[in-house]
Amino acid sequence: MLLFTLLFAGIAAAIHVYIFVLESLRWDRPSTRKAFGIQTDAEASATKPLAFNQGFYNLILAVITVLGMAFALASSSTVGATLIFAGTGSMAAAGLVLLFSSPKLARAAMFQLTAPALAIIFGLFAFTH
Repeated sequence: MLLFTLLFAGIAAAIHVYIFVLESLRWDRPSTRKAFGIQTDAEASATKPLAFNQGFYNLILAVITVLGMAFALASSSTVGATLIFAGTGSMAAAGLVLLFSSPKLARAAMFQLTAPALAIIFGLFAFTH
């Protein structure tokens, strides 16, 4: 079960690094604007500081998760589990907030929350048995 926990935690971290890149580094690009439903240059400019900040939240969650994976692989299961659950739990919770606050973004929310939710489920078995 640890293998599946690490696999889905790694996927979740990679997704959140990708979201960081979109929000913090590529916000003005047409493909990014389209993905987030940003219609105009003015809207992109007005929301850029918020997106930049939000992107770093996603990066921090990915870093927490990867650190947890490293600790788990180094046989420090308590620290590893704590960090993995903190990172993926926050990712899944944010995905649920997106899902319920913006139902039209359900596909993006499911993309954001599925891998971390699976990491949590497998982690419950991996770290408690």
